[in-house]
Amino acid sequence: MTFSQKILLLAAGGVTPVGLSYGVDPSLTLDVLYGLSVSGTDQTHIYRGIMGLYLGFCALWLTAALKPAAGLERSALISLVVFMFGIAAGRGLSLIIDGQPHPLFVGYFLIEIVSGLLAMKALKTASASG
Repeated sequence: MTFSQKILLLAAGGVTPVGLSYGVDPSLTLDVLYGLSVSGTDQTHIYRGIMGLYLGFCALWLTAALKPAAGLERSALISLVVFMFGIAAGRGLSLIIDGQPHPLFVGYFLIEIVSGLLAMKALKTASASG
């Protein structure tokens, strides 16, 4: 298994439960995890949409990792870089503007930066070998 495949599998494995926590039962999981109150169809709809976005990216990453013949490795790695650094940028902005969030979000922020860097390394490695 290549470095790229390992990174894509690791990302999918880490992002899947986060995505599911947003959308399976948002009123329960978001309250338990973050103390957020979710009420009504509109709020539930937003969080289930976020879940779909997360799981859609995970499906791409898993497909690229498990079916290399599909030729999706480079696209999947680029999407992983954009996904991780995009979320990290939003969290970084929030840290500056809003202050210290729940400790779990700080952990996510650090994981997203490291994941983005690893994805960039995997992209560079894949480009050099391909």
